[in-house]
Amino acid sequence: MPEGSPDLVSKVKKALVWSTINNLLLRFGNLGLGIILARLLAPEDFGAFAVALTLQNVLLALADLGLSADLIRSGDIERRAATATTLTTASGAVFALVMILTAAPFAGAMGSPDAAGVVQVISLTLILAGMSCVPYAIMQRDFRQPEQTALGLIALVLDLVITVSLVLLGLGAMALAISRVITQSVTTAVQFWMVRMRPRFGWNREIARGLVRFGIPLAAANLVYMAIVSVPNLMVGSMMGSVALGFFLLAFNISSWPLNALGAAVRAVALPGFARLNDPDRKAEGFGAAVAVTVAWSVLAGLLLSALAASVVPLLYGAKWQPAAEALAGLAVFGAIRIVVELMGNFLVAVGATRRQLVAQIVWIATLVPAMALGIEWAGLAGAGWANAAVAGLVIVPAYLVLARRYRVRVTPITTRLLLSLLAGAPAAAAGIYLSGLVDNLLLACALGGSAATAIYAVLMYLPFRRWLAQLVAMKEYATEESAPSTVRDERLVEVAP
Repeated sequence: MPEGSPDLVSKVKKALVWSTINNLLLRFGNLGLGIILARLLAPEDFGAFAVALTLQNVLLALADLGLSADLIRSGDIERRAATATTLTTASGAVFALVMILTAAPFAGAMGSPDAAGVVQVISLTLILAGMSCVPYAIMQRDFRQPEQTALGLIALVLDLVITVSLVLLGLGAMALAISRVITQSVTTAVQFWMVRMRPRFGWNREIARGLVRFGIPLAAANLVYMAIVSVPNLMVGSMMGSVALGFFLLAFNISSWPLNALGAAVRAVALPGFARLNDPDRKAEGFGAAVAVTVAWSVLAGLLLSALAASVVPLLYGAKWQPAAEALAGLAVFGAIRIVVELMGNFLVAVGATRRQLVAQIVWIATLVPAMALGIEWAGLAGAGWANAAVAGLVIVPAYLVLARRYRVRVTPITTRLLLSLLAGAPAAAAGIYLSGLVDNLLLACALGGSAATAIYAVLMYLPFRRWLAQLVAMKEYATEESAPSTVRDERLVEVAP
C-alpha cells in the first residue's frame, strides 16, 4: 500500500485514537488495582514480588530473541510463523528453567529469601510469552488497536479479580505471581483467537537463520535495556533490603504513568507508520518533530509527579507508603526522560542501527551502576531516584543525539526544543511545590499545586507546542513512496501493579 494513501492515513489516525483510549483505560484501571493492593499488602510483599519481577524482566527480554520485531518489520508473518513460534517457545522454556533453578540464590542475594517460590511460579510466563510472539506481531503490524484495547481490558479484569481474591485468602506476594500466570495464559489464548489462528510449530533452517541474524543484536539491546530497568531494583534490594525495595517498586511504577499513558500510545502507531518514510531527510525531520511534541508533554507530566510526590503517594496509597515519595521525586523526572529516550532508541532501530542502539544501552548501564551506588550511599531512596534521572538526562539523551547525527538528524534544533520545555517547566514546578505546601489536605494540595503548574506551563508552551505539532502532522504529506522493509522495536514490557 502506498505510504501516503488515504487508507494508510486513516488506519494510522484510527489506531492512534484507539491506542490512546486503550492506554488511558488501562492506566486508570491499573491505578485502581494498585491502590487496592497497596491497601491490602505490606511493603515487604511488594519487595518479594519485585525480586521475582526483576529476574523475569531480564530473561523475558532475552527469551524473545527480537523475533517479534523482525516479524513486524518484514510483514512476511504467515510463512515464518511456525519457525518463529518454535524458536520463541523453546527459548522461553529454557529461560524459565534457568529462572526456576536460580530462584533460591537470586532471592537470597536480593535480601528476600522467601521470594524464591514467587520467582519459580512467575517463570511460567516466559513460555507463554514465547508462544504469543506471532499473534502479537500480527496485531502490531496491522494496527489492530481495538482488539488490543479489548485484550488489555480482559487482562485488567482478570488481574483484579484473581489477585484481590488470592490476597484476601492470605497468599501475599504469591497472589501476584499466580495472577500473572493465569492472566498471561488467558490473554495468550485470546490473542490467537483474535487473529484467527492456532499455535503452529515447525522448522525451516533458512527462515530460522534469518530470524536469528536480525534478532540477536536487538535481543541483546533489549536485554541490556531490561537490565537498565532492573538494576535499580537489584541495587536497592541488595543494599537496603526488601522493605525498601517495596517502596522503590511502588515509586517506580508511579513514575511510569507518563511512559505508559503517553509513550505507549505514540509508540503503538507512530513507529510502524514512521518506518514507512523512505526519504532519510524526511525521516530525520519527522524524528525531530516527534521528539519536540513528546518532550512538551512528558516534561509537564514528569514535573507534576515530582513536585507533588509528597502528596500523591499518601493520598492514593496510604500513609504507610510515604517513604516511596522520596524515590518518586527523582524517578518521576526519570520517567519523563524515558519517554524521550525510548523514542530516540526506536529511531535508531527504525533506520536499522541496532548496533548503535546496543552501544547506547551499554553506555547507559555502565554509568547507571556507579551512579546508583553513590546515590543510595549518600541519600537512600531519594538518591536512588535522582541517580536514574541524572544518568538518563545528562548522559543518555546526549549519547542518543550523537548516535543519531549519522542519519541526518539535526541536533541543535532538538536541543533547543528540549531546553525550551525545561525552561518552561522550571517555574511551573516551583509554583506546584510552593502552592501544594500551603495546605494540609492532600487532595486539595494536589489539586492546587497541579492546576497552578499546568496553567503556567500551558501558557508558556502554547505557541511552541502548536508549531511543533503542526510540523509533526505535516510529515504524513511526505510519505508518498512505496513501503520498504523497516524495523520497529519490541515494546512488550511487563507492567506491574501497583
